[in-house]
Amino acid sequence: MLRAMLTAGAAVAALLAPATAHAEEAGPGIPPLTDGQGRVLTLRGWNIEDKTHRGEQALSAITERHLRELRAHGFGFARLLVFWDDLEPRPGQYSERYLRKIERVLDWAERQDVRVVLDAHQDVFGPAFGHRGIPEWATRTDGLPFTPHPDDWFAEYFEPAVQRAFTHLYEDDDLRRAQARMWRTLATRFAGHPAVLGYDLINEPMGEPRPGEDLPAAARRIEREQLTPMYNRLADAVRPADRDAWLFVEPTPVVGEGVPTGLGRVRDPRVVYAPHFYDTAMEAGADYDPGAGWIEAYERAVTAYPKRYGVPVVVGEWGPPDSSLPHMNRFYRDAMASLGRYASGWAGYVWCYGGGYCALDGTGAFRVNKELTVEPYAEAVAGTVRSAAYDAGAGEYRLVYRAAAHGSRLSVLSVPPGAWRIRAEGGADVVRRTAGRAWVRAAPGELVTVTVTRG
Repeated sequence: MLRAMLTAGAAVAALLAPATAHAEEAGPGIPPLTDGQGRVLTLRGWNIEDKTHRGEQALSAITERHLRELRAHGFGFARLLVFWDDLEPRPGQYSERYLRKIERVLDWAERQDVRVVLDAHQDVFGPAFGHRGIPEWATRTDGLPFTPHPDDWFAEYFEPAVQRAFTHLYEDDDLRRAQARMWRTLATRFAGHPAVLGYDLINEPMGEPRPGEDLPAAARRIEREQLTPMYNRLADAVRPADRDAWLFVEPTPVVGEGVPTGLGRVRDPRVVYAPHFYDTAMEAGADYDPGAGWIEAYERAVTAYPKRYGVPVVVGEWGPPDSSLPHMNRFYRDAMASLGRYASGWAGYVWCYGGGYCALDGTGAFRVNKELTVEPYAEAVAGTVRSAAYDAGAGEYRLVYRAAAHGSRLSVLSVPPGAWRIRAEGGADVVRRTAGRAWVRAAPGELVTVTVTRG
Protein backbone atom coordinates (compact mmCIF):
# COMPACT_ATOMS: atom_id res chain seq x y z
CA MET A 1 0.00 0.00 0.00
CA LEU A 2 1.04 3.56 -0.58
CA ARG A 3 1.84 5.40 2.62
CA ALA A 4 2.43 8.97 3.60
CA MET A 5 6.17 8.94 2.93
CA LEU A 6 5.55 8.35 -0.76
CA THR A 7 5.12 11.87 -2.16
CA ALA A 8 5.81 13.45 -5.54
CA GLY A 9 4.96 16.63 -7.42
CA ALA A 10 1.79 15.57 -9.21
CA ALA A 11 0.00 18.12 -11.37
CA VAL A 12 -3.47 19.01 -10.14
CA ALA A 13 -6.25 19.23 -12.68
CA ALA A 14 -9.75 20.70 -12.61
CA LEU A 15 -12.44 19.06 -10.54
CA LEU A 16 -13.83 15.93 -12.15
CA ALA A 17 -17.58 16.31 -12.64
CA PRO A 18 -19.66 13.65 -10.91
CA ALA A 19 -20.07 10.72 -13.26
CA THR A 20 -23.26 8.76 -13.67
CA ALA A 21 -22.04 6.50 -16.45
CA HIS A 22 -18.83 4.91 -17.58
CA ALA A 23 -17.50 2.56 -20.19
CA GLU A 24 -15.26 -0.43 -19.55
CA GLU A 25 -13.56 -0.62 -22.92
CA ALA A 26 -9.95 0.57 -23.03
CA GLY A 27 -9.42 4.24 -23.77
CA PRO A 28 -8.29 5.70 -27.10
CA GLY A 29 -4.93 4.31 -28.13
CA ILE A 30 -5.00 1.52 -25.54
CA PRO A 31 -5.68 -1.98 -26.88
CA PRO A 32 -8.08 -4.31 -25.09
CA LEU A 33 -7.24 -7.51 -23.30
CA THR A 34 -8.30 -10.60 -25.25
CA ASP A 35 -8.72 -14.31 -24.63
CA GLY A 36 -7.60 -17.28 -26.70
CA GLN A 37 -10.68 -16.95 -28.92
CA GLY A 38 -9.93 -13.33 -29.69
CA ARG A 39 -12.81 -12.04 -27.56
CA VAL A 40 -12.44 -8.70 -25.79
CA LEU A 41 -12.17 -9.28 -22.04
CA THR A 42 -13.18 -7.14 -19.11
CA LEU A 43 -11.79 -8.36 -15.80
CA ARG A 44 -13.46 -7.34 -12.58
CA GLY A 45 -12.59 -8.95 -9.31
CA TRP A 46 -10.53 -8.83 -6.16
CA ASN A 47 -7.25 -9.89 -4.66
CA ILE A 48 -7.32 -13.04 -2.55
CA GLU A 49 -4.53 -13.63 -0.09
CA ASP A 50 -3.16 -15.30 3.00
CA LYS A 51 -0.22 -13.28 4.30
CA THR A 52 -0.37 -14.79 7.77
CA HIS A 53 0.19 -18.51 7.32
CA ARG A 54 3.43 -20.06 6.10
CA GLY A 55 4.91 -23.48 5.53
CA GLU A 56 2.42 -26.28 6.12
CA GLN A 57 -0.36 -23.75 6.85
CA ALA A 58 0.31 -21.58 3.77
CA LEU A 59 -2.84 -20.43 1.94
CA SER A 60 -5.05 -22.09 4.57
CA ALA A 61 -7.02 -18.84 5.09
CA ILE A 62 -8.31 -19.07 1.49
CA THR A 63 -11.28 -21.38 1.00
CA GLU A 64 -13.58 -22.23 -1.87
CA ARG A 65 -16.09 -19.87 -0.27
CA HIS A 66 -13.92 -16.95 -1.38
CA LEU A 67 -14.16 -17.98 -5.03
CA ARG A 68 -17.81 -19.04 -4.85
CA GLU A 69 -18.98 -15.77 -3.31
CA LEU A 70 -16.73 -13.74 -5.57
CA ARG A 71 -18.51 -15.24 -8.58
CA ALA A 72 -21.93 -14.95 -6.94
CA HIS A 73 -21.49 -11.19 -6.79
CA GLY A 74 -20.61 -11.03 -10.48
CA PHE A 75 -16.82 -10.98 -10.26
CA GLY A 76 -14.94 -13.29 -12.61
CA PHE A 77 -11.34 -12.38 -11.75
CA ALA A 78 -8.97 -13.01 -8.85
CA ARG A 79 -5.40 -11.90 -8.28
CA LEU A 80 -3.92 -14.63 -6.10
CA LEU A 81 -0.95 -13.66 -3.93
CA VAL A 82 1.86 -16.23 -3.88
CA PHE A 83 5.17 -15.90 -2.07
CA TRP A 84 8.64 -16.83 -3.23
CA ASP A 85 9.72 -17.45 0.38
CA ASP A 86 7.13 -20.25 0.64
CA LEU A 87 7.85 -21.63 -2.82
CA GLU A 88 11.63 -21.85 -2.38
CA PRO A 89 12.47 -21.87 1.34
CA ARG A 90 16.04 -22.97 0.56
CA PRO A 91 18.02 -22.23 -2.61
CA GLY A 92 17.02 -24.65 -5.36
CA GLN A 93 14.52 -26.55 -3.18
CA TYR A 94 10.98 -25.90 -4.35
CA SER A 95 8.08 -26.85 -2.11
CA GLU A 96 5.83 -29.38 -3.80
CA ARG A 97 3.38 -28.92 -0.93
CA TYR A 98 3.10 -25.19 -1.66
CA LEU A 99 2.60 -25.84 -5.38
CA ARG A 100 -0.23 -28.23 -4.52
CA LYS A 101 -1.82 -25.58 -2.29
CA ILE A 102 -1.72 -23.07 -5.13
CA GLU A 103 -3.18 -25.70 -7.43
CA ARG A 104 -6.03 -26.34 -5.02
CA VAL A 105 -7.02 -22.65 -5.10
CA LEU A 106 -6.80 -22.68 -8.89
CA ASP A 107 -9.03 -25.76 -9.01
CA TRP A 108 -11.63 -23.91 -6.95
CA ALA A 109 -11.34 -20.96 -9.31
CA GLU A 110 -11.86 -23.22 -12.31
CA ARG A 111 -14.93 -24.75 -10.69
CA GLN A 112 -16.38 -21.26 -10.11
CA ASP A 113 -15.28 -20.02 -13.56
CA VAL A 114 -12.97 -17.34 -12.19
CA ARG A 115 -9.87 -16.26 -14.12
CA VAL A 116 -6.72 -15.98 -12.00
CA VAL A 117 -3.49 -14.03 -12.19
CA LEU A 118 -0.70 -15.41 -10.00
CA ASP A 119 0.99 -12.47 -8.28
CA ALA A 120 4.56 -12.90 -7.02
CA HIS A 121 3.89 -10.73 -4.01
CA GLN A 122 6.38 -8.93 -1.83
CA ASP A 123 5.86 -6.43 0.97
CA VAL A 124 9.00 -4.60 2.16
CA PHE A 125 11.04 -7.16 0.23
CA GLY A 126 10.38 -10.16 2.45
CA PRO A 127 10.89 -12.13 5.68
CA ALA A 128 14.26 -10.55 6.43
CA PHE A 129 12.31 -7.41 7.32
CA GLY A 130 9.31 -9.06 8.93
CA HIS A 131 7.10 -9.35 5.85
CA ARG A 132 6.54 -11.76 2.94
CA GLY A 133 8.08 -12.12 -0.49
CA ILE A 134 11.71 -12.63 -1.49
CA PRO A 135 13.35 -15.35 0.65
CA GLU A 136 15.76 -14.41 3.40
CA TRP A 137 18.51 -16.34 1.64
CA ALA A 138 18.11 -13.99 -1.36
CA THR A 139 18.25 -10.82 0.79
CA ARG A 140 21.54 -8.88 0.78
CA THR A 141 21.85 -5.63 2.70
CA ASP A 142 25.63 -4.99 2.92
CA GLY A 143 25.09 -4.42 6.62
CA LEU A 144 23.01 -1.28 6.12
CA PRO A 145 20.55 -0.37 8.88
CA PHE A 146 16.90 -1.24 9.11
CA THR A 147 14.44 0.28 11.58
CA PRO A 148 10.88 -1.12 11.71
CA HIS A 149 7.96 1.30 11.43
CA PRO A 150 5.08 -0.61 13.04
CA ASP A 151 2.62 2.28 12.59
CA ASP A 152 3.42 2.81 8.90
CA TRP A 153 4.91 -0.30 7.37
CA PHE A 154 5.23 1.21 3.89
CA ALA A 155 7.80 3.65 5.34
CA GLU A 156 10.07 0.63 5.77
CA TYR A 157 10.65 0.63 2.00
CA PHE A 158 12.77 3.74 2.60
CA GLU A 159 15.10 2.03 5.04
CA PRO A 160 18.66 1.68 3.61
CA ALA A 161 18.81 -2.10 4.08
CA VAL A 162 15.56 -2.65 2.17
CA GLN A 163 16.60 -0.37 -0.68
CA ARG A 164 19.96 -2.13 -0.99
CA ALA A 165 18.24 -5.52 -1.04
CA PHE A 166 16.31 -4.43 -4.15
CA THR A 167 19.52 -3.29 -5.81
CA HIS A 168 21.10 -6.71 -5.28
CA LEU A 169 17.98 -8.48 -6.60
CA TYR A 170 18.14 -6.44 -9.78
CA GLU A 171 21.91 -6.49 -10.27
CA ASP A 172 23.40 -9.71 -8.86
CA ASP A 173 23.68 -12.42 -11.50
CA ASP A 174 22.94 -15.30 -9.14
CA LEU A 175 19.81 -13.62 -7.76
CA ARG A 176 18.67 -12.80 -11.28
CA ARG A 177 18.99 -16.47 -12.19
CA ALA A 178 17.21 -17.56 -9.00
CA GLN A 179 14.26 -15.25 -9.68
CA ALA A 180 14.03 -16.50 -13.27
CA ARG A 181 14.12 -20.15 -12.11
CA MET A 182 11.37 -19.41 -9.60
CA TRP A 183 9.14 -18.07 -12.37
CA ARG A 184 10.05 -20.93 -14.70
CA THR A 185 8.97 -23.33 -11.94
CA LEU A 186 5.59 -21.63 -11.50
CA ALA A 187 4.95 -21.37 -15.24
CA THR A 188 5.91 -24.97 -15.86
CA ARG A 189 3.55 -26.18 -13.16
CA PHE A 190 0.54 -24.04 -14.05
CA ALA A 191 0.81 -23.39 -17.79
CA GLY A 192 -1.94 -25.85 -18.58
CA HIS A 193 -4.32 -24.88 -15.80
CA PRO A 194 -7.62 -23.59 -17.22
CA ALA A 195 -8.02 -20.93 -14.50
CA VAL A 196 -4.66 -19.23 -15.14
CA LEU A 197 -4.88 -16.08 -17.21
CA GLY A 198 -1.45 -14.70 -16.45
CA TYR A 199 1.42 -13.92 -14.13
CA ASP A 200 2.12 -10.69 -12.23
CA LEU A 201 5.90 -10.80 -12.16
CA ILE A 202 6.51 -8.76 -8.98
CA ASN A 203 4.25 -6.75 -6.71
CA GLU A 204 4.95 -3.04 -6.15
CA PRO A 205 8.68 -3.10 -6.96
CA MET A 206 10.82 -0.46 -5.29
CA GLY A 207 14.52 0.40 -5.32
CA GLU A 208 17.40 2.52 -4.10
CA PRO A 209 17.64 6.26 -4.88
CA ARG A 210 21.03 7.71 -5.70
CA PRO A 211 22.42 10.63 -3.70
CA GLY A 212 20.67 13.82 -4.72
CA GLU A 213 17.78 12.10 -6.54
CA ASP A 214 14.25 13.02 -5.62
CA LEU A 215 11.70 10.24 -5.50
CA PRO A 216 10.11 10.76 -8.95
CA ALA A 217 13.52 10.85 -10.65
CA ALA A 218 14.67 7.76 -8.75
CA ALA A 219 11.48 5.89 -9.64
CA ARG A 220 11.82 6.63 -13.35
CA ARG A 221 15.47 5.55 -13.36
CA ILE A 222 14.75 2.35 -11.42
CA GLU A 223 11.91 1.53 -13.80
CA ARG A 224 14.01 2.26 -16.87
CA GLU A 225 17.35 0.73 -15.86
CA GLN A 226 16.39 -2.08 -13.47
CA LEU A 227 12.73 -3.06 -13.81
CA THR A 228 12.62 -3.12 -17.61
CA PRO A 229 15.60 -5.53 -17.91
CA MET A 230 14.16 -7.62 -15.07
CA TYR A 231 10.79 -7.97 -16.81
CA ASN A 232 12.48 -8.98 -20.04
CA ARG A 233 14.54 -11.61 -18.19
CA LEU A 234 11.44 -13.00 -16.50
CA ALA A 235 9.48 -13.03 -19.75
CA ASP A 236 12.30 -15.07 -21.28
CA ALA A 237 12.10 -17.44 -18.31
CA VAL A 238 8.34 -17.94 -18.54
CA ARG A 239 7.88 -18.31 -22.29
CA PRO A 240 9.50 -21.72 -22.85
CA ALA A 241 7.00 -23.10 -20.32
CA ASP A 242 3.89 -21.03 -21.13
CA ARG A 243 3.36 -19.36 -24.50
CA ASP A 244 -0.19 -18.17 -23.87
CA ALA A 245 -0.35 -16.46 -20.47
CA TRP A 246 -0.44 -12.70 -20.18
CA LEU A 247 2.52 -11.17 -18.34
CA PHE A 248 1.54 -8.39 -15.93
CA VAL A 249 4.24 -5.78 -15.31
CA GLU A 250 4.03 -3.13 -12.61
CA PRO A 251 5.70 0.24 -12.25
CA THR A 252 6.86 1.47 -8.86
CA PRO A 253 4.02 2.72 -6.64
CA VAL A 254 5.13 6.31 -7.38
CA VAL A 255 2.80 6.24 -10.39
CA GLY A 256 0.00 6.58 -7.84
CA GLU A 257 1.13 10.16 -7.30
CA GLY A 258 0.60 11.11 -10.93
CA VAL A 259 4.19 10.43 -12.06
CA PRO A 260 4.41 8.69 -15.47
CA THR A 261 6.47 5.52 -15.38
CA GLY A 262 9.96 5.23 -16.79
CA LEU A 263 9.40 1.60 -17.83
CA GLY A 264 10.64 0.73 -21.29
CA ARG A 265 9.39 -1.86 -23.73
CA VAL A 266 9.00 -5.42 -22.52
CA ARG A 267 9.76 -7.56 -25.55
CA ASP A 268 6.82 -9.91 -25.41
CA PRO A 269 3.57 -9.95 -27.41
CA ARG A 270 1.33 -10.56 -24.37
CA VAL A 271 2.16 -7.86 -21.84
CA VAL A 272 -0.32 -6.12 -19.55
CA TYR A 273 0.52 -2.89 -17.76
CA ALA A 274 -0.64 -3.44 -14.17
CA PRO A 275 -0.31 -0.33 -11.98
CA HIS A 276 -2.00 0.10 -8.62
CA PHE A 277 -4.54 2.82 -7.83
CA TYR A 278 -3.82 4.21 -4.36
CA ASP A 279 -3.86 7.76 -3.03
CA THR A 280 -1.30 8.73 -0.40
CA ALA A 281 -3.73 10.72 1.71
CA MET A 282 -6.44 8.08 1.75
CA GLU A 283 -3.90 5.36 2.52
CA ALA A 284 -2.96 7.38 5.59
CA GLY A 285 -6.61 7.47 6.69
CA ALA A 286 -7.89 10.69 5.11
CA ASP A 287 -11.22 11.07 3.37
CA TYR A 288 -11.45 11.45 -0.40
CA ASP A 289 -11.03 15.04 -1.59
CA PRO A 290 -12.76 15.42 -4.97
CA GLY A 291 -11.14 18.81 -5.49
CA ALA A 292 -7.56 17.63 -5.05
CA GLY A 293 -7.29 16.36 -8.63
CA TRP A 294 -5.69 13.08 -7.67
CA ILE A 295 -7.77 10.86 -9.95
CA GLU A 296 -7.20 13.19 -12.92
CA ALA A 297 -3.43 13.27 -12.35
CA TYR A 298 -3.30 9.51 -11.91
CA GLU A 299 -5.26 8.90 -15.07
CA ARG A 300 -2.96 11.09 -17.15
CA ALA A 301 0.10 9.37 -15.74
CA VAL A 302 -1.16 5.81 -15.97
CA THR A 303 -2.32 5.99 -19.59
CA ALA A 304 0.98 7.24 -21.03
CA TYR A 305 2.76 3.88 -20.99
CA PRO A 306 0.03 1.71 -22.56
CA LYS A 307 -0.52 4.28 -25.30
CA ARG A 308 3.19 4.43 -26.07
CA TYR A 309 3.76 0.68 -26.15
CA GLY A 310 0.34 -0.55 -27.24
CA VAL A 311 -0.47 -2.79 -24.27
CA PRO A 312 -3.70 -3.25 -22.28
CA VAL A 313 -4.14 -2.02 -18.71
CA VAL A 314 -5.41 -3.98 -15.71
CA VAL A 315 -5.23 -2.24 -12.33
CA GLY A 316 -3.93 -4.84 -9.90
CA GLU A 317 -4.99 -3.26 -6.61
CA TRP A 318 -7.22 -0.43 -5.47
CA GLY A 319 -9.50 0.63 -2.63
CA PRO A 320 -9.12 2.73 0.53
CA PRO A 321 -8.64 1.25 4.01
CA ASP A 322 -11.73 3.08 5.33
CA SER A 323 -14.67 3.12 2.95
CA SER A 324 -17.07 4.64 5.50
CA LEU A 325 -15.78 8.23 5.45
CA PRO A 326 -18.20 10.95 4.27
CA HIS A 327 -16.87 11.34 0.72
CA MET A 328 -16.20 7.67 -0.01
CA ASN A 329 -19.45 7.20 -1.89
CA ARG A 330 -18.24 9.88 -4.30
CA PHE A 331 -14.81 8.25 -4.42
CA TYR A 332 -16.16 4.88 -5.49
CA ARG A 333 -18.29 6.45 -8.20
CA ASP A 334 -15.40 8.59 -9.49
CA ALA A 335 -12.97 5.67 -9.28
CA MET A 336 -15.26 3.32 -11.19
CA ALA A 337 -15.72 5.98 -13.85
CA SER A 338 -11.96 6.53 -14.14
CA LEU A 339 -11.10 2.83 -14.32
CA GLY A 340 -13.75 2.39 -16.97
CA ARG A 341 -12.15 4.97 -19.23
CA TYR A 342 -8.86 3.19 -19.81
CA ALA A 343 -8.62 -0.19 -18.08
CA SER A 344 -9.50 -3.66 -19.31
CA GLY A 345 -10.16 -4.55 -15.73
CA TRP A 346 -9.22 -4.33 -12.09
CA ALA A 347 -8.81 -6.29 -8.86
CA GLY A 348 -9.96 -4.57 -5.68
CA TYR A 349 -8.06 -5.01 -2.47
CA VAL A 350 -9.04 -7.32 -0.80
CA TRP A 351 -11.70 -10.10 -0.84
CA CYS A 352 -11.88 -11.01 2.83
CA TYR A 353 -14.33 -10.97 5.71
CA GLY A 354 -13.63 -8.40 8.40
CA GLY A 355 -12.46 -4.82 8.74
CA GLY A 356 -9.89 -2.54 7.12
CA TYR A 357 -9.43 -3.22 3.42
CA CYS A 358 -11.81 -6.22 3.44
CA ALA A 359 -14.60 -6.05 0.87
CA LEU A 360 -17.02 -7.86 3.19
CA ASP A 361 -17.82 -7.82 6.87
CA GLY A 362 -17.90 -10.88 9.07
CA THR A 363 -21.42 -11.75 7.94
CA GLY A 364 -20.48 -11.72 4.25
CA ALA A 365 -22.24 -8.42 3.49
CA PHE A 366 -20.43 -5.67 1.61
CA ARG A 367 -18.84 -3.06 3.80
CA VAL A 368 -20.24 0.41 3.23
CA ASN A 369 -19.81 1.79 -0.32
CA LYS A 370 -17.96 -1.27 -1.57
CA GLU A 371 -21.19 -2.55 -3.07
CA LEU A 372 -20.71 0.20 -5.68
CA THR A 373 -18.15 -2.05 -7.36
CA VAL A 374 -20.96 -4.42 -8.37
CA GLU A 375 -22.33 -3.60 -11.83
CA PRO A 376 -23.36 -5.37 -15.02
CA TYR A 377 -20.50 -5.67 -17.50
CA ALA A 378 -19.39 -7.72 -20.48
CA GLU A 379 -16.87 -10.35 -19.42
CA ALA A 380 -16.14 -11.38 -23.01
CA VAL A 381 -17.25 -9.81 -26.28
CA ALA A 382 -17.00 -11.74 -29.55
CA GLY A 383 -16.36 -8.71 -31.71
CA THR A 384 -15.23 -5.10 -31.64
CA VAL A 385 -16.66 -3.00 -28.83
CA ARG A 386 -18.09 0.32 -30.02
CA SER A 387 -19.29 1.48 -26.61
CA ALA A 388 -20.11 0.03 -23.22
CA ALA A 389 -21.46 2.03 -20.31
CA TYR A 390 -23.38 1.65 -17.08
CA ASP A 391 -25.67 4.45 -15.94
CA ALA A 392 -25.84 3.92 -12.19
CA GLY A 393 -28.68 6.38 -11.74
CA ALA A 394 -30.90 4.71 -14.31
CA GLY A 395 -29.70 1.20 -13.49
CA GLU A 396 -28.97 0.47 -17.14
CA TYR A 397 -25.98 -1.07 -18.87
CA ARG A 398 -25.66 -0.74 -22.64
CA LEU A 399 -23.16 -2.56 -24.85
CA VAL A 400 -22.75 -1.90 -28.58
CA TYR A 401 -20.39 -4.08 -30.61
CA ARG A 402 -19.71 -5.25 -34.13
CA ALA A 403 -19.88 -9.02 -34.05
CA ALA A 404 -16.77 -10.81 -35.26
CA ALA A 405 -16.87 -12.09 -38.83
CA HIS A 406 -15.04 -15.26 -37.85
CA GLY A 407 -14.44 -17.30 -34.72
CA SER A 408 -16.51 -17.30 -31.58
CA ARG A 409 -20.05 -15.90 -31.80
CA LEU A 410 -20.78 -16.01 -28.06
CA SER A 411 -20.40 -13.01 -25.77
CA VAL A 412 -20.74 -13.32 -22.01
CA LEU A 413 -22.35 -10.78 -19.70
CA SER A 414 -21.97 -10.61 -15.93
CA VAL A 415 -25.23 -9.65 -14.23
CA PRO A 416 -25.30 -8.77 -10.49
CA PRO A 417 -27.66 -10.43 -8.05
CA GLY A 418 -31.22 -9.17 -8.26
CA ALA A 419 -33.80 -8.67 -10.98
CA TRP A 420 -32.36 -7.60 -14.34
CA ARG A 421 -33.92 -7.56 -17.81
CA ILE A 422 -31.66 -8.36 -20.77
CA ARG A 423 -32.43 -7.43 -24.35
CA ALA A 424 -30.29 -8.12 -27.44
CA GLU A 425 -30.91 -6.37 -30.78
CA GLY A 426 -29.29 -6.38 -34.21
CA GLY A 427 -29.02 -9.98 -35.28
CA ALA A 428 -28.38 -11.26 -31.79
CA ASP A 429 -30.23 -13.32 -29.19
CA VAL A 430 -29.83 -14.11 -25.52
CA VAL A 431 -29.34 -17.86 -25.83
CA ARG A 432 -28.74 -18.73 -22.20
CA ARG A 433 -29.13 -17.26 -18.72
CA THR A 434 -27.96 -18.52 -15.36
CA ALA A 435 -27.74 -16.85 -11.98
CA GLY A 436 -25.30 -14.02 -12.55
CA ARG A 437 -24.59 -14.42 -16.27
CA ALA A 438 -26.05 -14.34 -19.75
CA TRP A 439 -24.76 -15.52 -23.12
CA VAL A 440 -25.49 -13.64 -26.35
CA ARG A 441 -25.04 -15.16 -29.80
CA ALA A 442 -24.70 -12.76 -32.73
CA ALA A 443 -24.68 -13.24 -36.48
CA PRO A 444 -21.22 -12.54 -37.99
CA GLY A 445 -20.59 -8.88 -38.78
CA GLU A 446 -23.81 -7.56 -37.24
CA LEU A 447 -23.95 -4.36 -35.18
CA VAL A 448 -25.33 -5.59 -31.87
CA THR A 449 -26.86 -3.69 -28.97
CA VAL A 450 -27.32 -5.40 -25.61
CA THR A 451 -29.18 -3.64 -22.81
CA VAL A 452 -29.29 -4.80 -19.19
CA THR A 453 -31.83 -2.97 -17.05
CA ARG A 454 -32.50 -3.23 -13.33
CA GLY A 455 -35.96 -4.33 -12.22
